Amino acid sequence: MRHNNTYIVGFAAVVCLVCSVFVATSAVSLRARQEVNRVLDRQKKVLTVAGLIEEGQDIQPQRVQELFDLNILAKVVELSSGEPDPEVDPAAFDQQKAQNDPARSRAAPPNAAGVRRLPNDALVYLLKSEDEVAKIILPIEGKGLWSTLYGYLALAPDTTTIEGIIFYEHGETPGLGAEIDNPSWKALWQGRQAFDEDWDPAITVIKGHAGPPDTDPYRVDGLSGSTITARGVSELVRFWLGEDGFGPYLERFRSERSQA
Repeated sequence: MRHNNTYIVGFAAVVCLVCSVFVATSAVSLRARQEVNRVLDRQKKVLTVAGLIEEGQDIQPQRVQELFDLNILAKVVELSSGEPDPEVDPAAFDQQKAQNDPARSRAAPPNAAGVRRLPNDALVYLLKSEDEVAKIILPIEGKGLWSTLYGYLALAPDTTTIEGIIFYEHGETPGLGAEIDNPSWKALWQGRQAFDEDWDPAITVIKGHAGPPDTDPYRVDGLSGSTITARGVSELVRFWLGEDGFGPYLERFRSERSQA
């Protein structure tokens, strides 16, 4: 049976409408589950950089939540002053949404990390150990070669010894810039010093090989064939350690710790 053009166009339109409704309904119905999975994934990354679980470890979502609640204290701090913001619930706070909201953020000053806006408030994660802070975990982000890199940097309580670095989202080239996910490369950060003697951010990723942390504390091995991504990591880490990032919070943490 042959159909005229009107029938064909009408039939195609109905099929498109049905498919679009199905896709839209699926997206809406899955949104809550996707948000839960997103939060769990970030909690897992925090636990990994904190040293509580192994990278890539198969662990049930319920166990992730239990470990996080038991060991990690999330705090919201005012970025410009480093002071805690008791009016903001850390469990409900989304730093990226705040950063994209003109009412809750401000334009970033010119910087080599490619950060365009700064949230008024930011998250800090503290690894607890017998009522003491064992590690400080800071969210970091900045431009690589092809994408924005999102991750976490872990510092010792002295606020300068690096305990780990991890990224949870990026779009860098597999086998090149994506080597920032390589456990061997991330292990090279451990024991390095984030700040120099004047408390200026000093850590940097170099071209070639750096020495061991005790003799070459401010440098990390480069990524072969990924100069721009490596430079981006250097810049974003230094930015978030600086005065426009978590510098005020870290200074406040050092001051309070010395008085304790």
